[in-house]
Amino acid sequence: MQPKNNIIGIDKIKLKYWLKLFSITGSTQILVQAVSFISGILVIRLLPVEQYALYTLANTMLGMMTILSDVGISTGVMALGGKVWQNKQRLGAVLATGLDLRRKFAGFSLLISIPILCYLLLHHGANIITTVLITASLIPAFYAALSDNLLQIPVKLHQAITPLQRNQVEVSAGRLVLTGLTLFAFPWAFVAIIASGIPRIWGNMRLKKITNEFADEQAEVDTEDRKEMLKIVRRIIPGAIYYALSGQITIWLISIFGKTLAVAQLGALNRISALFIVFTTLIETLIIPRFARLVQKKIIILKYYIRVLILTFLLMLFITGIFYLFSPQILWILGKEYYSLNYELVLNTICSSIVIITGIAFSLYSSRGWVLSPVISITLNILLIITGCFIFNISTLQGVLYLNIFVSIIGLFVNFIFGFYNILRLKDK
Repeated sequence: MQPKNNIIGIDKIKLKYWLKLFSITGSTQILVQAVSFISGILVIRLLPVEQYALYTLANTMLGMMTILSDVGISTGVMALGGKVWQNKQRLGAVLATGLDLRRKFAGFSLLISIPILCYLLLHHGANIITTVLITASLIPAFYAALSDNLLQIPVKLHQAITPLQRNQVEVSAGRLVLTGLTLFAFPWAFVAIIASGIPRIWGNMRLKKITNEFADEQAEVDTEDRKEMLKIVRRIIPGAIYYALSGQITIWLISIFGKTLAVAQLGALNRISALFIVFTTLIETLIIPRFARLVQKKIIILKYYIRVLILTFLLMLFITGIFYLFSPQILWILGKEYYSLNYELVLNTICSSIVIITGIAFSLYSSRGWVLSPVISITLNILLIITGCFIFNISTLQGVLYLNIFVSIIGLFVNFIFGFYNILRLKDK
């Protein structure tokens, strides 16, 4: 009986540890997202619907640009960094290699993204001057995006969460202040984008100082690390390019086939769904790095994998229920232009929940260096999108949301099975 009591005692200690960790980290993350959420609501309420539609298109393109400039580099940094995280010089070399590759891919990203953005802006009524201003306003945010998620990896691997979150709070507060000061006088999309990008650049300067405590700032690019990262990039890049285009399939379809109002409505709904990022960030900050560091024991990795996904599923189920019960109150926050979107809000919440669970499954297995063949994932998704376009009316907001749910469910199943399969193939070390 004594061993059982000891096991129970250890479990209680672990439970208290995780509860404390999540409560401290979670409370700060809630503050970060609350400030970001208020900034987002200010943008929705202060921008005219037409300007908010252009703002939505620009932010969607920024996401695509960020993905195209990464194409698996951050995955490689996490995977390689998880093996050498206790060696400051080696971790610095891994980070330097990742940053060097990221800068090289930035030009490729801009070459693809800028023409698409200009076409969509002009298609939805922006004039030449507005198009140029919006495109130029993305530069600060894109510049910051080239390094911020890579700079966070050494900090996360060492679980030095407090300075990381303090920096995030300061960046969010800076965005809120700039948004409030500028949009009241200048309610234009490009002003809102600049107000978001400048604090990110300042935050990255602070983040670099935090990162230098764990990764050698003087470390140079490592040839072997580059080779290993490029192996991962070569496996990921076809899928990354495809998912950069398809990851916001609802925005792309509604912007091409739908009306400007529908683009603004979908952007507003996505702003509400951004509240889910609290849970995603918690898991990616506290859980994913620990998963990357786990010793190669099949049973340990399998339990960790399943528990994290069950926890994520339960959280998303709870939040979806809250959104369903209080949809009128939630839509009131967005403003009178969006009061009638109760049903669409629930659909978008369901879709966002599925996407988040899928993203966590992907982050878990990719942190171990496992990559799903892009031939399988891209072929499957293209077939699903084509099939869905025939089934659903993609010129309406409801239609593109149905399509997104349809595609996301299959994606969740595929990613979960792939991670599960790779864990079962492991040989203990």
